[in-house]
Amino acid sequence: MTKRTIVTMPGDGIGRVVLDETLRVLEAAGFDADYVEGDIGWEFWKTEGNPLPQRTIDLIAKHKVALFGAITSKPKDAAFDELAPELKEKNLVYSSPIVGLRQHFGLDICLRPTKSYLGNPLNFIRRGQGDAIEEPAVDAAIFRQNTEGLYGGVEWSNPEEQVYDALMTHPKFVKNFGATPKEEISVSTRIFTKRGTERILRAAFEHAKKYGYKSVTLCEKPNVIRETSGMMYKMAQQIQAADYTNIELWNTNIDAQMMWLTKNPENYGVIVAGNMFGDIVSDGFAGLIGGLGFASSAQMNPDTGIGVFEPTHGSAPKYADYEVSIVNPIAMIESACMMLDFIEEQAVAKKIRKAVADVIEEGKTKTYDMMKMSGRADVVEKGAASTHQMADAIIAKF
Repeated sequence: MTKRTIVTMPGDGIGRVVLDETLRVLEAAGFDADYVEGDIGWEFWKTEGNPLPQRTIDLIAKHKVALFGAITSKPKDAAFDELAPELKEKNLVYSSPIVGLRQHFGLDICLRPTKSYLGNPLNFIRRGQGDAIEEPAVDAAIFRQNTEGLYGGVEWSNPEEQVYDALMTHPKFVKNFGATPKEEISVSTRIFTKRGTERILRAAFEHAKKYGYKSVTLCEKPNVIRETSGMMYKMAQQIQAADYTNIELWNTNIDAQMMWLTKNPENYGVIVAGNMFGDIVSDGFAGLIGGLGFASSAQMNPDTGIGVFEPTHGSAPKYADYEVSIVNPIAMIESACMMLDFIEEQAVAKKIRKAVADVIEEGKTKTYDMMKMSGRADVVEKGAASTHQMADAIIAKF
C-alpha cells in the first residue's frame, strides 16, 4: 500500500505545539505517513498579504488530507496595521484562511463531535432529585453547514447603489431602514441553497444511521427566520419521511437549545444547523465535556475526498510564548482521530481514543484546565501536566 502524505498546517500560536505532539501520538500508535508542511496564518498575512498562499492550496489539492493547528485573526483595522509597509498600498483585506479553505474546496460538511470522557473533572454535572449530583453522559454529534449562511462572506458597508436599490424593493427594508442614510448601513447576508442544505441534512441522517443515534435535531429558528431556517426544516421533514423513518426528527430553536443543553444534554444525538447556529451550539456542547481542550472538528467534501481536521480552539498567543507549553493537546489528537476515520484507518483511531480515555479515567495526568487552574506559566510546577507530558501519558497506554 502506498504511504499516505498528510499536509500539516501548524498556523499560529499554540497550533504548532499541539500539532507536533499529535504527530508523536500518531507515530507511536502505528500510523505510518509522510508529512509536508503548508504555510497558513498570521505571519503570512503580515509578510505576504495572504494568510492562505496558493502553494498551500496546491498542497491540499494534491494530497487531499490536512491537519490544521490554529490561526490568529484580528479585526479589519488591526489586520491592516500589521501588514508590511510595502503591502499597505495594495488595498488588501484580511479574510480568515480556514473560511477560505472551506470555500475553495467546498468543505461544506462540518462535524463536531462532543462526547464526555469518564472521569474528566470538567464534565457537566447537575442536581437531581433530593439534591443528588448527576453527571449525564453527553454524546452529541453536531453537523454544521460550513460554506453558506452568515459566513458566506457576502457583505457590504455603505452598499453600492445597485445593492441598496435592490434592498429598497423589500417593504420591510423600506419601513425599518429606508430613512437611514446609505453610508450608515452595513449588510451581511444569510444565504442557504437547497443543494447545500440537502447535503448537510443527509450527512447528519447518515451519521445517525451509521452509529445508531435515535434522533436528528434541527437547531435553527424557523419561526422567525422563515425563508432560510424555514426551508431547512421543510427539507429535513421531507428527507426524514422519505428515507429515514426509523430516525426521529426533532426541531429546536437555537435560543431554547442553549437552555436545554444544560438541562437534558443526554437526550440529544445528532444535531444539524446552518453555519452560525452550528458554530454556537457546538461550542455550547463542548463546554459540557470540558471545553475547547476537548473539542475536535472535521471539514469535509465527501465528493472530492478532501478533508481538513482541526481543534476548534484558537491560537492562544499568550500561551505560545511560555517556555514549557501547558495547553491541552487532546482536541488536536481527537481531530487526528477524525482524520484517521476519514481515511479508513479506524483501528488506529480506536487505539488512540482508548488511550486518551484510559489516561483521563485514571486521573494521574491532568493539564491545567483539567485541574481548574488559571493558565499561568507556573502551573506545571504546581502539578499540572505539560502538553508534552500529556502526549507521553497517552503514548504510554499503547
